[in-house]
Amino acid sequence: MIDWRAIDTVLLDMDGTLLDLHFDSHFWLEHLPRRYVELHRLDEATQEQVRSRILHERGSLNWYSLAYWSRELGVDIVALKREIQHLVGLRSDALDFLKWLKQAHPRVVLATNADRESLELKLPLTGLEEYLDAIVSSADLGVPKEAQEFWFELQEVEPFDPARTLFIDDNPEVLESAREFGIRYLLGIKQPDSTRPEKELEEFIALDRFAAILPDALPSEVRSNTSARPEEGGKFE
Repeated sequence: MIDWRAIDTVLLDMDGTLLDLHFDSHFWLEHLPRRYVELHRLDEATQEQVRSRILHERGSLNWYSLAYWSRELGVDIVALKREIQHLVGLRSDALDFLKWLKQAHPRVVLATNADRESLELKLPLTGLEEYLDAIVSSADLGVPKEAQEFWFELQEVEPFDPARTLFIDDNPEVLESAREFGIRYLLGIKQPDSTRPEKELEEFIALDRFAAILPDALPSEVRSNTSARPEEGGKFE
């Protein structure tokens, strides 16, 4: 259980943490390669080449940039995303968690690798913005969360004390970067994509539901059906 009295700032990832990663997984690995082949009238085998090309940029700003992929592939990425926007959705009890944070009053910042075009698509569909004090995209800072420079830049635009900050992200490389910077409270996500198996995070506590880290004295509807608890030996200091 977290001692919330020790937390002033909560930094939250978006895709795979607050939002189900299924939309992005399906778009980049299935929908985009298929539509690319259709739009350019290419052989079906080209789909695998597109997937490889996309995965090659993993962890870089290009990987997260819709403008970059629109230029590289010669398609309107935003328009193609809108074709399946019905798949954009919140993870399990993410909304309950955000509502609780709003009442508890730590500063809540969305720290995301998603670029502004992605945010413009997803924020109106999910209502996340209502519960956030600030939104910072790695595209704004010129460096992805995987890099140490991101955290220094973030601290410049959104001051926070690493020793009194909780950061939740589904990407272990990003969590490792945050730990190297000195953020004290770190949590991962067991199942970022609801259609895929849970992930094992060897170095970090992984959450199933956010209710696992909320105080016990909450309305039953918020904590109902909560099966997850922080893993053995993973309690916060």
